[in-house]
Amino acid sequence: PGGTVARVVYDNARKLNAVNPPALLDLTEAFLGLAREDDLRCVVFSGAGGRAFIGGADINHMTTMRHPEDGRRFLTMIHKLCQAIRDVPVPVICKAEGYTLGAGLEVAVSCDIRIAADTAWFGMPEVKVGLPSVVEAALLPRLIGWGRTSWLLLTAQNIDAQTAERWGLVEQVMPAAELEAAVERCVESIVEATPQAMRIQKRLMRRWERLS
Repeated sequence: PGGTVARVVYDNARKLNAVNPPALLDLTEAFLGLAREDDLRCVVFSGAGGRAFIGGADINHMTTMRHPEDGRRFLTMIHKLCQAIRDVPVPVICKAEGYTLGAGLEVAVSCDIRIAADTAWFGMPEVKVGLPSVVEAALLPRLIGWGRTSWLLLTAQNIDAQTAERWGLVEQVMPAAELEAAVERCVESIVEATPQAMRIQKRLMRRWERLS
């Protein structure tokens, strides 16, 4: 009542919802468009198929890169999506099922709240394929601290949902059958707030990241 709750569902389920340039552009445009909606109250972001939120960058696309500028363009596209999510003036909830890896984890930590199925897995495997994590992995220390960030980035080991919750990487873990209901309860709590206060609160929280 009195506003819109938007759902953004990324569907590349055949490839564990890996992201490529066309997908990154589409998703970025979706979030930029939502940010302009005056009656928007909340956004729920999920991946189709139940096997992954976002399973990482599309390796097939990455193998076509021949020049440093190709990599720079691709990484910039990932950053622009993450920034578009962070710039949405209302809460963005990540609904995580299955794998959330690499670029997918960077997208997830760009959301305001993460609710995961108890079967979910999280990780930053880039160093195992010869790449450093260079985009919104920089957001990880504020969530889980430097030590646990080092563990994820330097060992490239995945962690299960229970560990992610204990570390503070996700806010809530639920049995898969109850995940949607948990997301709905979170949405209901958000839309009970005064719309203007919610937008001011999110804007303040972004400022706090830059203030002493």
